[in-house]
Amino acid sequence: MRGLVIGRFQPLHKGHLAAIREALSACDDLVVVIGSAELSHTPENPFTAGERYQMMLSSLADDERPRMHIIPVRDVNRYAAWVSHVESYVPPFDVVFSNSDLTRSLFSQAGYDTRRTKAYNPRSYSGTEIRRRIVSNEKWRNLVPEPVAMMIEALDGKQRLLDAGLTPGKRR
Repeated sequence: MRGLVIGRFQPLHKGHLAAIREALSACDDLVVVIGSAELSHTPENPFTAGERYQMMLSSLADDERPRMHIIPVRDVNRYAAWVSHVESYVPPFDVVFSNSDLTRSLFSQAGYDTRRTKAYNPRSYSGTEIRRRIVSNEKWRNLVPEPVAMMIEALDGKQRLLDAGLTPGKRR
């Protein structure tokens, strides 16, 4: 059985990684869609699809990588066409893992089995919260895998967020 997980991963955090591993444990292999692949350098989407791909790849264990397909997919901005758009980019899959009601609804209506994953401290493990903490000089490194923290610092992620208009204390 092949599973599908979709996220923006802006940035990849430990909650994402736990959900991906939970889905992978239920499947033979897993397709991970990096959504909004065309977006970067904005407050909500600071990292490129390639950077997010590298964050994910560097955070996975050696035995997990061969069972995963990581595929960037652009937005289509039409819910009625979204499932078929995703299907056109990825190998066939049987089950969709998501905690998004909209995602589960759209894929369920298209005939897919949909499942939730455990919620891993969503107040802290949130891209929005992590981005806010980065620009506010608050503790954030503990919320992301170490390779992701190193990459964000190497990219000067704080300055990128500030240049994109995210201001300290502001939630986006």
